[in-house]
Amino acid sequence: MLRLIFAAFAVAIFLVSCSSIKPLSTTSNSKQTPTQSNSDNKRPVKFLDISSSDDASLEFKEAKKEVHSSGTQSVKSGEIISRVNKPVEIEKASGLQIKYALLLNTEVEQIQNMPLYQNIDDWYGTRYKLGGTTKDGIDCSAFVQSIFLSAFAVTLPRMAKDQYKVTRHISRTELREGDLLFFNTRGGVSHVGIYLQNNKFVHASVSGVMISDMFEPYYVKHFIAAGRVTTLNNNSSVSLKP
Repeated sequence: MLRLIFAAFAVAIFLVSCSSIKPLSTTSNSKQTPTQSNSDNKRPVKFLDISSSDDASLEFKEAKKEVHSSGTQSVKSGEIISRVNKPVEIEKASGLQIKYALLLNTEVEQIQNMPLYQNIDDWYGTRYKLGGTTKDGIDCSAFVQSIFLSAFAVTLPRMAKDQYKVTRHISRTELREGDLLFFNTRGGVSHVGIYLQNNKFVHASVSGVMISDMFEPYYVKHFIAAGRVTTLNNNSSVSLKP
């Protein structure tokens, strides 16, 4: 009888032991699975940047830096993105196109006359000097004369009043890239600049070679006329396309 009781007690202990071992195994497995899942979740996710090429991105950054350092115009980051991120493919735009698109507040694809803008850029920031004709200092009419000779192979007279005489005078509503703007700043025709686009013109002002808006109050007040360069032998307009 004692043997039967002892055997039943031993079986009961064995069953209790087995039931306690199984949950331990299950708990161990349940802890391991989330650990592996968390490890997978921590793997870094990589995205491909296909918006532009490295070269175009570099040109954009350099142009942005140059425009800000010029001090001629304040440009916000949002404005830069909206102007540059146009249907034109940014990787096909040069740094020169981006720079002058920002300065003129226009689209990159509008900057097409590269000989003109390259020659302007060669002079950009040069200090003003009355009677000057070099990179050490230049005045307004000498600047216009130099640009027309280099960019268009057109020889203009040296003085602003004489440049005024060889142009066909036009309305401001007819202006196109390469036309001249004449102003009375010291009596008579005493200042001249080259119209670009979007009401902007480039000139050698007292602050140096820069781009200004023709509708700034000062220039509106002193404006005389707009002129289109014509040949000396007839009244046909000189082609200013590259």
